[in-house]
Amino acid sequence: MSDVRIRDAEPGDYAAIGALTVDVYVGEGYVMPESPYVAELADTVTRAAAAEILVAVQDDTVIGSLTMARPGTPFADIARPGELEFRMLATAKQARGSGVGTALVRYVVEAARTEGFAAVVLTTMPDMVDARRMYERLGFIPVPERGWNTMAGLPLTVMRLPLT
Repeated sequence: MSDVRIRDAEPGDYAAIGALTVDVYVGEGYVMPESPYVAELADTVTRAAAAEILVAVQDDTVIGSLTMARPGTPFADIARPGELEFRMLATAKQARGSGVGTALVRYVVEAARTEGFAAVVLTTMPDMVDARRMYERLGFIPVPERGWNTMAGLPLTVMRLPLT
């Protein structure tokens, strides 16, 4: 993962972030192309106005991103008071296995600690096997009672990393 920087997204990154996120979620079959969620994944401008978007950049190219959402904000699906949520983790195919996803998640965990959050939470899908393995390696634990289903009926798993 040499020469990869994690930083806040800038307006010049938004198109690349949207394209990467859609490519990962639709291209890998996590979301159907006709799903209304595709527009939400692509709309980085709206996301950036209501949440914090992080990017992993290598040679001025966005190779990963995720969205951090604080409880009570428009992009927080599951965060309760005291929890920092992240969503929409996407890593470019050429960067897989290089630690980019892990670095983005660790950045969120450190931000949560610095800001005094008690935990970090996320939602994952059954087919996101590699991501789930990474989350478990980082100490995230499934919270079955908080799981939920998409409008299409897909079961989602909530995972939580206690910080205190």
